[in-house]
Amino acid sequence: MDSQTVQRRRWVILGVLVISLLVVVLDNTVLNVALKVIADPDQGLGATQGELQWAINSYTLVFAGLLFTSGVLGDRLGRKRLLIIGMIVFGLGSLFSAYAQDPGQLIAARAVMGLGGAVVMPQTLSIISNVFTPAERPRAIGIWAGAVGLGIAIGPTLGGLLLDHFWWGSVFLINVPVVIVGVTAMAIFAPESRDPKPGRLDPLGVLGSIVGLVLLTYGIISGGQAGSWAEPKVIGTIAAGLVVLAAFVWWESRIDHPSLDVRLFRNPRMSAAVGLLALTFFALSGVVFFLTFYWQSVRGFTPFQAGLLVLPLAITQVIVSPRSAGLVRRFGAKAVSVVGLTMVALALSTYGWLVEASTPIWIILAFGVVQGAGMAVVMPAATESIMSTLPRERAGAGSAVQNTARQTAVALGVAVVGSIVSTVYRGHIDGSLTALPARLRDAAGESIESTMAVVSKLGPAGNALVEPAKEAFMSAMHVAGFMAGAFALLGVLVAAVWLPGRAAAEPRTDFTDPADIPPERAGGAEGVREAAYASERTE
Repeated sequence: MDSQTVQRRRWVILGVLVISLLVVVLDNTVLNVALKVIADPDQGLGATQGELQWAINSYTLVFAGLLFTSGVLGDRLGRKRLLIIGMIVFGLGSLFSAYAQDPGQLIAARAVMGLGGAVVMPQTLSIISNVFTPAERPRAIGIWAGAVGLGIAIGPTLGGLLLDHFWWGSVFLINVPVVIVGVTAMAIFAPESRDPKPGRLDPLGVLGSIVGLVLLTYGIISGGQAGSWAEPKVIGTIAAGLVVLAAFVWWESRIDHPSLDVRLFRNPRMSAAVGLLALTFFALSGVVFFLTFYWQSVRGFTPFQAGLLVLPLAITQVIVSPRSAGLVRRFGAKAVSVVGLTMVALALSTYGWLVEASTPIWIILAFGVVQGAGMAVVMPAATESIMSTLPRERAGAGSAVQNTARQTAVALGVAVVGSIVSTVYRGHIDGSLTALPARLRDAAGESIESTMAVVSKLGPAGNALVEPAKEAFMSAMHVAGFMAGAFALLGVLVAAVWLPGRAAAEPRTDFTDPADIPPERAGGAEGVREAAYASERTE
């Protein structure tokens, strides 16, 4: 496909890439609304809260561990080719997840989906960076980020509708037709591109990152299940994970073909952008994990109703994301990110100080709109800050770094916040479970769904546990909400200190003629790139 054809089709190509991103986002949002049903021993798999956390994290950990390698493979073998392979693997993982017979099979199938998602995600941003010129790229990335909001809107609503009429596995089957459409469109429209000087693979680094993250996550989740983080097994596992991750960073900083190029973090702008993205998604993922139980277990809504309640947040993201680039140009990345993250912190902290079992729905939805608007301006601004620090041939590396940080933050957010919810919940509910046999008492104390499962077995005698379970869950949710808000506020600090303001904007690269490039910028690699971009505009 020649360059002129690519330029004519660039917006169609973006639409194809949005489909690829949409299927990855769709899966995570669908799973969130299905957690309660999967935990049900009769309608689902009877998964414990720890197993539900692993169903999420088996995906995110594999995703995070393989992202950078997938970006390198795309640079070497062809981004279009890898994108199609990743979509097919993702579709097969979705099929296996739909027909899992127990929580262990679901966790394994989700890991396969994580492998597919890891291959898909970096190729989408790499192709965008190669297809669009710097002048159009922020708008394209804004639309790309808006697909996240679209997935948030479609996923819970469609998943809830399916759960109201079909078995729990149907929520994974919706990925399959999207994959088929996406692969077909990619084969027809997407251009092939490669890095002329691709990096080498780093299998030792990939293994180290996954092992370290799994050990750290396992220790955190185990602490929540046990109700204590002071046990030798928990401390030992967390410590082992941190040691492996420290060795991983040391190794990556010393080889010339790292699976995660930690040297990129020497750029303060990129480090700050990656850091605030990680903090935002760490806070958000933990809230999303417990929110599905709030809507369904505490408020008594059906999965479909719970999905509809996500719509205001999602629609706000879809509307606001494409406008983020204009806000950054006018006010600068610092101001936009600080305001956006402050909005996110305010919205998340409401789960700590405002939301109760009887809080009017409109109040919660209003803060959801605030959260959606805040995230909609932060995500494209931070993503563009990362991608614009790198030349086009390093697009795969930049995409992988920011997505690795985001997925790692999601995994740790679910593990940490989920474990805190488990610990606080157990501490509040234990006093109400003293009349139960020891075996049932231990199982019932892990989560509100575990308590409700025991209640259903006890019949009318178990009704006395319903209100204490809801009260214990609300106490746990308040702690988690304050924690999420605090991490988002930390992101505000990072943005305020290290992101560039309007005066520190990137030098102009949107020249319409090569002769317009200032003499002081005409030499070197940067000048060569600017000349190339200008030539593209005049063709």
